[in-house]
Amino acid sequence: MSFYTFEPATARLNRSELAVPGSQPQLFEKAAQSDVDVVFLDMEDAVAPDDKEQARKNIIEALNDIDWGTKTMSIRINGLDTHYMYRDVVDVVEQAGERLDLIMIPKVGTASDVYAIDMLVTQIEDAKGLKKRIGFEHIIETALGMQNVTEIASASKRNESLHFGVADYAASTRARTTVIGGVNPDYAVLTDAAADGSRDVHWGDMWHYALARMVVAARANGLRPIDGPFGDFSDSDGYVAAAKRAAVLGCEGKWAIHPSQIALANQVMSPSDAEVDKANRILEAMTQAAAEGKGAVSLDGRLIDYASIRQAEVLVEKAKQIADN
Repeated sequence: MSFYTFEPATARLNRSELAVPGSQPQLFEKAAQSDVDVVFLDMEDAVAPDDKEQARKNIIEALNDIDWGTKTMSIRINGLDTHYMYRDVVDVVEQAGERLDLIMIPKVGTASDVYAIDMLVTQIEDAKGLKKRIGFEHIIETALGMQNVTEIASASKRNESLHFGVADYAASTRARTTVIGGVNPDYAVLTDAAADGSRDVHWGDMWHYALARMVVAARANGLRPIDGPFGDFSDSDGYVAAAKRAAVLGCEGKWAIHPSQIALANQVMSPSDAEVDKANRILEAMTQAAAEGKGAVSLDGRLIDYASIRQAEVLVEKAKQIADN
C-alpha cells in the first residue's frame, strides 16, 4: 500500500437513492415509507423556476415534520450559477439542519465550487450551533466536472459521494443521444464477416469510460461512487442491466427516479447470500493459513491470498451494514 492514506467518508448504506421533487409534497410520505436507503429532496432540475421558492418551503417543513426513520436525508440545491442556490443552502440548513445529512451539489465543475458551498455551510453550522456536520454529494455531469473530478473528490472533508449525472453529461459532451442512461445501437462494433458474409453486431456501453473514471476518483479519496438515473422506469430489465454494469465497475448504489426502481437497486447493489458465504469461507481459510504461517492457500481450486481477504472483507462488511439497517 502507498504511504499516503485517506480518511474514508462516513459509512452509509447507499444502495438506492430516491429523487423526490420538492414541488410535489404529496410524494414525501410515500418516500418516507419506502425501502430506499437515501432520499434527496430536489430543488433543482425537477422543479420549475416559478415553483422554486415553494419547493424550498415544502422541503423545510418535510424535514422537520415527517418521520423519515433511519433514512439518510439529502437535498439537491440549485447550481452555483443560479440566484436560487444561496437561499437553498441558507434557508434549509438554518431551519432544518438538524435532520439534514447531506447536500447534493449539481453540475460541480471545479474544486472551487465545493469550497464555496463548504464555506457557506460551515458558517451556518457555527452560527446555529449545529453539532452534526453535513456531508456533500457531488454530481459529475459536465465535461468540466469530469476533467476536474480528482480535484473535486478531494476538495472538502465533507465529501461523501460522487454521482454520475448521465443526462447533463451527455448534453455537455454533445453526445448523440436523447435518452437518460441506457445504451445506444450506434455505439457498437462489427465482427469480421463470416463465411456467408454475415456480421454480428455487439452493442457497447457508451458511458463506460466516464463512469469508470468517476469510480477511480471516488475510491482514491474514500468516497462512495453512485450511478445516476435511468430514465425509462418502465424498463426494469434495462435498469437492472445498467445497475449491474455500474456495480461491476465499483459503484455501490444507483438512483431511483421512480419508486419501482428502489427494490431493483437494493437487490443489485446487495451481495447475494452465496457471495457472502464464499467471502466468509475465504476469511476462515486465510485465518487458518495465517495460523500455519502461510501467505496463500487454495479454496475451491483457486488461489486466495491477502488481497482476497480485502475483497472478502468488503462483502462481509456490506452484508453487516444491510443487516443492521
